[in-house]
Amino acid sequence: MPQHVTVINYDPKWPSEYAKEKECITRILKDNCLSVYHIGSTSVPGLAAKPIIDIMAVVRSLADVDAVAAEFSAIGYEYMGEFGIKGRRYLRKGGDDRTQQIHIFEADDWNNIIRHLAFCDYMRNHEKERNQYAKIKKELAQKFPYDIDGYCNGKEKFVRRMEERALAQYDATWDKLYIFARKVQNKRVISPFIEAGSVSSAILSAKGNIYTGVCIDAACSLGMCAERNAIANMITNGESKIVKVVAVMSDGKVVMPCGACRELMIQLDKAAGETEILCDYETKRSVRLKSLIPQWWN
Repeated sequence: MPQHVTVINYDPKWPSEYAKEKECITRILKDNCLSVYHIGSTSVPGLAAKPIIDIMAVVRSLADVDAVAAEFSAIGYEYMGEFGIKGRRYLRKGGDDRTQQIHIFEADDWNNIIRHLAFCDYMRNHEKERNQYAKIKKELAQKFPYDIDGYCNGKEKFVRRMEERALAQYDATWDKLYIFARKVQNKRVISPFIEAGSVSSAILSAKGNIYTGVCIDAACSLGMCAERNAIANMITNGESKIVKVVAVMSDGKVVMPCGACRELMIQLDKAAGETEILCDYETKRSVRLKSLIPQWWN
C-alpha cells in the first residue's frame, strides 16, 4: 500500500518521542556515536508536520554502523543503506505508515550535517517562513494523499530556498568544536598508572584553526586536563590566542574548565577574558572567560 501522506499540527509529545528513540540509538551505536539530533519538522515547535520523528546521528565510522544493522532490525528498523544520499545510512520504522527515520553521517560529512542543523534552526527562529512552510505542506498533503513523491517534489523548491538562507546565516562553530572534541574522546589505559581520554576538549584559535586534546590522569598527580592538552597542541603549532573552547565529558555533556585551566587561559593574552566557553551544547549557551575569573589577580 502507498504511504499515506498526513500533515498535522505540531504535537508537544514529539520531543519526548525523540528522546526515547535517542536512547535506543546511542545504546546500539555505543562509542561510535558522537552526537544525536532531533531534526526535520517535528523538531520545530509550532510547525505542522508529518508525524514522523526524524533523527540524525553523527558517528566515527559508517562501517561500524553497518556492523550493527541487525541490532537496529531487532527494534523494528529497516536498514536501507545510503538510499539516494552518498555517505548516509538511512533507517526507517513503521513501514508505509512510518513513525521514525534515522539519518546517519560520519563526522567529517559537514555538508550534510550542517544543512540539517541550519534548516531546523532557521525554521525555529523565523515565524513567517515557518507558517508558510506549514501551509505548503498541508496543501500538498491534501493534493497528494497517497503520492509521497508528489508531496516531496511539491515542497522541494521552497525547502532549497530556505536551506540556502539558513546556511548563509547559521554559525556552525560550536557544532564543529563539539564534534571535533568527541572524535578524539575515548577512554584508554596507557599503563597501570595512567588513563586518558575520558574528557576531551576542542579550541578555536584566532587564526580559525581547531586544536583538540584529551585529559591525562596519572597516579603521580602530574596529569593534564583536556583543555590544557588542547592548549599545548595549539602552542606547539605556533598559536596562542583562543576564541572559543569546549570541554566534553564521556557522557557527551559539556563541562566547565577547572580553575587551573581558567588561570592558564587568562594568562595567554591580554584579551583572553573575551574567550567564549560553551556551557550547554543543546542551547549553545556560553560565557566569557572574564566572567569566570572576576577581579583576576593581575
